[in-house]
Amino acid sequence: MSDNEKNTVDEVVEEILDETSQNPLERFFYHQRRALEETGKALEALLPDGFKQHGGEATKEFAKGFRVLVDAAIDELKKVSEREETPTAPHAESHDDDDDKPSTTGKGKVKVKVD
Repeated sequence: MSDNEKNTVDEVVEEILDETSQNPLERFFYHQRRALEETGKALEALLPDGFKQHGGEATKEFAKGFRVLVDAAIDELKKVSEREETPTAPHAESHDDDDDKPSTTGKGKVKVKVD
């Protein structure tokens, strides 16, 4: 579809919208959206084709990089969640109420009960 044909179609759509829509707010938003579309086209026309092509590829690579980062974070969260759900894990804390035995709170440290 050529630009002239598209403009004609847009004009017909605009006339139909103006005739059928009694709501001035709807007509306002329609014209604002069209103005934004045309502004985007004007700015795009200023840029050379190579810039558009490489800019598009850069955007795709940027998104892929974040996808890798987010997927890695999700995998790590799953691992942590699985470790916390497993009660026999070696790092799981024991909650014995036996006060006769001293419990360690860290490497080389002993919990001392003071009366």
